[in-house]
Amino acid sequence: MFSWLGTDDRRKRDPEVFQTVSEGLKKLYKTKLLPLEEHYKFHEFHSPALEDADFDNKPMVLLVGQYSTGKTSFIRYLLEQDFPGMRIGPEPTTDSFIAVMHGTMEGLIPGNALVVDPKKPFRKLNAFGNAFLNRFVCAQLPNPVLESISVIDTPGILSGEKQRISRVAKEDGFGYSFLHKCPYGGYDFAAVLEWFAERVDRIILLFDAHKLDISDEFSEVIKALKNHEDKIRVVLNKADQIETQQLMRVYGALMWSLGKIVNTPEVIRVYIGSFWSHPLLIPDNRKLFEVEEKDLFKDIQSLPRNAALRKLNDLIKRARLAKVHAYIISSLKKEMPTVFGKDNKKKELINSLGEIYSRIEKEHQISPGDFPNLKKMQEQLQAHDLNKFHPLKMKLLDTVDDMLAHDIAQLMVLVRQEETQHPNQGVKGGAFEGTMNGPFGHGYGEGAGEGIDEVEWVVARDKPMYDEIFYTLSPVNGKVTGANAKREMVKSKLPNTVLGKIWKLADIDNDGMLDDEEFALANHLIKVKLEGHELPSELPAHLVPPSKRKVPE
Repeated sequence: MFSWLGTDDRRKRDPEVFQTVSEGLKKLYKTKLLPLEEHYKFHEFHSPALEDADFDNKPMVLLVGQYSTGKTSFIRYLLEQDFPGMRIGPEPTTDSFIAVMHGTMEGLIPGNALVVDPKKPFRKLNAFGNAFLNRFVCAQLPNPVLESISVIDTPGILSGEKQRISRVAKEDGFGYSFLHKCPYGGYDFAAVLEWFAERVDRIILLFDAHKLDISDEFSEVIKALKNHEDKIRVVLNKADQIETQQLMRVYGALMWSLGKIVNTPEVIRVYIGSFWSHPLLIPDNRKLFEVEEKDLFKDIQSLPRNAALRKLNDLIKRARLAKVHAYIISSLKKEMPTVFGKDNKKKELINSLGEIYSRIEKEHQISPGDFPNLKKMQEQLQAHDLNKFHPLKMKLLDTVDDMLAHDIAQLMVLVRQEETQHPNQGVKGGAFEGTMNGPFGHGYGEGAGEGIDEVEWVVARDKPMYDEIFYTLSPVNGKVTGANAKREMVKSKLPNTVLGKIWKLADIDNDGMLDDEEFALANHLIKVKLEGHELPSELPAHLVPPSKRKVPE
């Protein structure tokens, strides 16, 4: 149990007591942030109000990509099981959003029924109407992977002429036409993706290595994910279909294309592989695919452990945006006349919104990155009566500032406590178990694991060569001193920290000296490290010299 006291009198009379991070986030949102959002119509401009299910739900993974990049196959690969509503093919087979979630019975729940379920975090999707809900389903099935995470499959993003179907040209308040993008049967695809992006824990963008291109539609979708770059991971799928040299070119082209779309100071992480259960067409890069898959799975497996921290981080981002929104709305209200010239003043204010942004930025010391998209905000303001906006109410802003300055910091302590109490929390089952044990585990029989199944001591293969060096180091009573061993070991040019770890592993009897077997073991471990493998934290049983192995009683 965790509790804290604030600074105001109300808190002193009625201290907050929270059992979990989820409970604390719900309480803080409802009592401190939600009043600010409601007062300044935040939900009409940015994001619907959060509900309990948004704080209680399992981590979600959103898959996004052009058609035939392997999104549905990727889910099938993770689950090692078909799921209701699954269709796989080279053409655009998935025309709906499918939330793949855990359930005791296999089945599909249609969108209209899904958004009225208070236990599911989808109630606010009701705002996108029947055009979207008719293409939104939940596939439930009993699968161990889904006990820890949920996966959202999305329609394949169209390209070429297809992406212009059902777009409707409209004229905005500034007198020029723009395209209202509804290529998926009458709903705003990018807006739905943005809604999910705000609530999921990981966004995986899939690309097909065999036919790499980024359509205009896909570019706009990626841009719609702005402010969520920290959640994005990129998968270059079907990489077994091309030769190594061609794969390098495709990888370079993908990085160049992403650099123009994803505006981040650091290089975005791209995982290369072939995420389905079919034989590799070109097996030359098997080792690379195994390492990349291991890294991606490790990232996904960390989601349950980091879920509370992600929700806390998202609440902070939401609070910062809500504060900026309040400043914008109150500034517009302040400039509006009370009687005459309202329409002309409204147009003038909307046109000069960029200047208002700059003034607020300087006056309140706000980072430019915290402001909402200027063009989108201008479009949204067209539909609102600026006279009905509220003036600045500092008490609401002070409450949010107090939450950010004190409550969030205290809640971080509870996050760490929950992580300590559940250190092994992660995704299990399906493909995550496929390479955990046995000879097909990652790195099995390689590096320090070489010779694990052999009867003979693997170091013995090169021991004669190591013995020649050993006897040039003036051994005394069959052992060389640390100083003499060091002169030989530093010839590897490995850092002292690495050589120190090798010494600790090799000096089995901890006498500060090495006999011929220990010296051979040290050189074997140096070889392992020089070949690019990691050293074990403890010496594996198969590497212990035969003379130092304990005889079973």
